[in-house]
Amino acid sequence: MSKELIPEYIKSLKTYPAGKPIEELAREKGLKRISKLASNENPLGPSPYAVREMTYELWNVHRYPDMHAYDLKSELAKLYQLQTGNIILANGSEGIIGLLARTFIQPGTEVLTSANTFLAFKILFQGAGAKIIEAPMTPDYRYDVKEIASRISENTKMVYIANPNNPTGTYITKAEFDELMESVPKHVLVILDEAYFEYAQRAAWDYPDSMDYRYDNVITLRTFSKAYGLSGIRVGYGFGHEELIDYLHRVKLVFEPGSIAQKGAIGAINDYPHLDRTLRNNEKRYKELFSYLEKNQLNPLPSVTNFITFSASSEKACFWLYEELLNKGVIIRPLKASGMPEFLRVSIGTKEEMTHFYEAMNELLPQYRELFGENR
Repeated sequence: MSKELIPEYIKSLKTYPAGKPIEELAREKGLKRISKLASNENPLGPSPYAVREMTYELWNVHRYPDMHAYDLKSELAKLYQLQTGNIILANGSEGIIGLLARTFIQPGTEVLTSANTFLAFKILFQGAGAKIIEAPMTPDYRYDVKEIASRISENTKMVYIANPNNPTGTYITKAEFDELMESVPKHVLVILDEAYFEYAQRAAWDYPDSMDYRYDNVITLRTFSKAYGLSGIRVGYGFGHEELIDYLHRVKLVFEPGSIAQKGAIGAINDYPHLDRTLRNNEKRYKELFSYLEKNQLNPLPSVTNFITFSASSEKACFWLYEELLNKGVIIRPLKASGMPEFLRVSIGTKEEMTHFYEAMNELLPQYRELFGENR
C-alpha cells in the first residue's frame, strides 16, 4: 500500500496505551493473583439490575437495536430533566468525542485544551486533522483557566475540558468554570468531559455540574463505564443544544450502542443502592490510599475521582516501580504517554485489591529507596 494515501496527521499518531489486561499479565508471568488497578474501572462490578436486563436481552440479539434508543434516552431525560432531543448516545464517551471530531473538525481546525489531559481525546481529534493547542497546567496539575483563556483566538473552534481531569484527578471549580466561560465566545464549542461526574459531585462541594448551566455552546460528555461499572459494553452519553445534537446524529453509526448495552445502562440507572455502594467504597479506599502514598513520600495529587496519581523520583524510577509491581501481579498505569513521565496512576479497587497493592509496595519500597533515594 502506498504511504502517500496516509495523511501526515495520521502517520504521526500513536496507538492509545490502554492498561495491561489481566489475561495478558497472566500469560506473561504465570501469576494467579492479579489486581488490575490501571483503568479506573468499578471494582465492585456491574449492577445486578444491569446484568439481569442484559441477560434478558440476549434472546433478542437476532434483532437490530433501537437506533433511537428510546427507552434509554427516556431514562436519562427523566434523570437529568432534559428532552430526549438533547441527548446523544455512542460506544463510550470516546465514541461521542469521535462524533464531535467527524462533525466539526476539518484539517487545520484549531482546538484548545490543556497539557496532560485525556489522551484519547487528542488521538481522536488529531486523527481528524485538528491542530491542537495546549495550555500548560498549574504547578499542582490543575487546568489553568487563565492560560486557556489567553490562548483563545479568532481561529479557535473548540475548547476541551476534562472535569475532573484524567490522568491527574484534579478539577476546575465553579468559580473557575464561570471565569472560563466569560472568555469563550458564543461561537466556540466547549466540550466538557465529565466521565467521573458521579465521584466528583460527591467529593467536591464546588464542582461545577454542567447541568446547572445549560449553555448553548457546551456539550457535556458522561459515561456508564466508570461509576456504573459497565466498561465492557461501551455506553457513553452526551447532552447539548438540540441543534448540535442533531448534527451529531447525522454522522453517528446507525445502531450504536447495541441492544444489550442499552438495556444494561437502563438497569444500571435504576440501581441506586449499587451506585451508592460504589461511591462509599471509593470514599473509604481513597482516604486509605492517599494516606499510604503520602506517608511513603510518593507525593499523591489530590483527586475527586476513583484514582490517584503519584510521582516517583524519576522516569527511570517510575518504570522500575511499574515493572516490579507487574512481577507481583499488580497492574497500575505509567503516565509517560500523557506527558508525565515521572508519574504513575493507581485506580481504587476493592479492599482485597488494595491490600495486594500495599503488600507489593511494602516489599518494593526498601529497594526502591536504595536505588533511587527518597522522593522530594
